[in-house]
Amino acid sequence: MLRSIIGRIYNGYKIVIKTRTVKIIFASLFCFCVGAVATGFLILSVNKFEEPNGIGGFESDAVPVVFDDDANSLAEVFAADSQDFVDPALAEAAEAEKSSDEAASQYSFEPAVLTYQTYRVKKGDMIGFIADDFDVTSDTIISINNIKQSRLIQPGQYLKIPSMPGILYTVKNDGETPQTIAKKYDVDAEKCALVNSTTVEASLSAGTSFFVPDAELDWMTRQEINGDLFHKPLRVRYWLSSPYGWRDSPFNTGRRSFHGGIDMAVASGTPIYAALDGKVSAVGYNSTYGNYVIVSHHSGYKTLYGHMSRVTCKKGNFVYTTTKIGEVGSTGLSTGPHLHFTVYKNGKTVNPLTLIN
Repeated sequence: MLRSIIGRIYNGYKIVIKTRTVKIIFASLFCFCVGAVATGFLILSVNKFEEPNGIGGFESDAVPVVFDDDANSLAEVFAADSQDFVDPALAEAAEAEKSSDEAASQYSFEPAVLTYQTYRVKKGDMIGFIADDFDVTSDTIISINNIKQSRLIQPGQYLKIPSMPGILYTVKNDGETPQTIAKKYDVDAEKCALVNSTTVEASLSAGTSFFVPDAELDWMTRQEINGDLFHKPLRVRYWLSSPYGWRDSPFNTGRRSFHGGIDMAVASGTPIYAALDGKVSAVGYNSTYGNYVIVSHHSGYKTLYGHMSRVTCKKGNFVYTTTKIGEVGSTGLSTGPHLHFTVYKNGKTVNPLTLIN
């Protein structure tokens, strides 16, 4: 009888479960039900034998104290719960930490020690990118390394990088102090003194190198070093017919001479503008430069414009970079229409191409 019932059930199963997919579904449901029942029994067994654990802290009726200031020591927290459980060693260490924090809070900055590291310039490097990598400013790298032309840094060149932003200042007069230097650059005098291991009122000697943290170069110096101080005196396309420096004579004399400016060849009559704001200090004619104009600028700079066909300014005029001062020509010692442009710094010529943007 039992065998007959089992046989009928089996035959019914075979009729219902006709495909492989249906068989897999029924098998999965069966396994899930068995697993769920087993898991339930396991959880009940564990809870039955588990004892309370993970409880700690002092037993106290006092309201918990919350400290907003990190300077409050662990000793104060322990004391708020129970005076009987204060660890003397912890209390002493915490008190020392609090005293240290209070001493540090007297300064408006975090005391820092000035250190240096060396960086070797790679191909494609620019001062601004290097400064960003070391978390300093471009002024810092320029000043510390006494860079005169930022465009001229070369791969393989070594640069000195300080651990904080600032500039290197050379004391100009005996008696200057960190206080007076800090005031000049509008920075913290106490930080200046601390970084240089001296006092705020210490008297410094002329020629002393003094690191001024957080200071920046003045606008004119930065423009000069980055080659952006002067505008081009010609506002049209031109041909650089003769660069600055030694050259063979353009007049076939067979001699070499030093060319103290640059020659900018362009059509006659092209307007010439002042390269920088300043005052016209000379207007005249000579056999070399023909019709010329000299403009005096700040910081010891002067500019000369030669071979003009016509001058449109007078001595004593104040001119701007938008002021037309003359027109291109070929007067004086010249082989054709061009502007001879010279830049003087404290009476000595410098290469204009390193200063014009």
